[in-house]
Amino acid sequence: MPLTIYDISKKANVSIATVSRVLNGSENVRESTRKKVLDIIRQNDYTPNASARAMSLRSQKTIGILCADSSDIYLAKAVYYLQQELQSNDYESLLCCTGYNLDVKKHYVNLILSKKIDALILVGSNFIGSTEQENQYIIDSSSKVPIMILNADFEYPNVYSTLCDDRSSMFEATSEMLKSGINDILYIYNSNSYSSMKKLEGYKSAMKSMGINSFEDMICHIDEALTNIEDMASFIDEYESLGHSFHGIIAADDTLAIAAIKYAQRKHRSIPDDLSIIGYNNSILTSCCTPELTSIDNHLETLTTQLVKTLIGVLAGEQMPKKSIFEGKLIKRGTTSF
Repeated sequence: MPLTIYDISKKANVSIATVSRVLNGSENVRESTRKKVLDIIRQNDYTPNASARAMSLRSQKTIGILCADSSDIYLAKAVYYLQQELQSNDYESLLCCTGYNLDVKKHYVNLILSKKIDALILVGSNFIGSTEQENQYIIDSSSKVPIMILNADFEYPNVYSTLCDDRSSMFEATSEMLKSGINDILYIYNSNSYSSMKKLEGYKSAMKSMGINSFEDMICHIDEALTNIEDMASFIDEYESLGHSFHGIIAADDTLAIAAIKYAQRKHRSIPDDLSIIGYNNSILTSCCTPELTSIDNHLETLTTQLVKTLIGVLAGEQMPKKSIFEGKLIKRGTTSF
């Protein structure tokens, strides 16, 4: 059976896109990689057919980007950083906002793949499901183009993950609040995404490590349908009215933390003397409140820069890390005194 472009990619341990670039004489390939591919071609007397030639001409210097919700502060900023970084590397991008429904995500993945993109970026951990069936569309897509995932870990060939260690970051922040003498810490979140679950794990682990085992009643899941900060604040107020007492609040994102500040103002609770609050993402919201919000910086710009660096390397046929993980940092402001 004659050798195919797929066989060459496997023998050379490079992507199909890299083999295509070599066949097309592209300069965007490392010389060592080009030599390895050409040696295999010569050794096997490979002659590209019309189909392979069409593939070699496929590269459009275009990257697909999928984002669930462009109104989300974190996701919108991530898309901005990614597009800026891609443009600085002479790549264009196509953006689709998918929402959170799995079938709609699948539809947009197929749609954007039909545009002959060179790679696909999935922005946010909400693209990762909890079962293999929910993730099958990612597995299928990875056979066509490299898949780059921001803020989630997914191990599969031709899939590359760039993320903040949310579990460790939340563990450290919770531990610091506990060490300050605040043991009754309310944890609030409103998503069951991969990232959100890792943060929750970090909170639970920190509480257990300090010998606090009766904290399950201090975990408050706010209905994700509540998008208005006033409504979120009311939800926290109602939770307290059920008999829950707390002198610390840690939120899974800055929007929820702002709602906690709003709650405290309604209840005339002094921040940080009577109530300490920590958010997550270190977004622009941290400076849009009084006092300014202490928040965990997950280094979003660094993450996006690394993701694009990995992407460019993969497309050039280089051996790139399958996973890049960064540690978050607690940025202290006026909502904490420790």
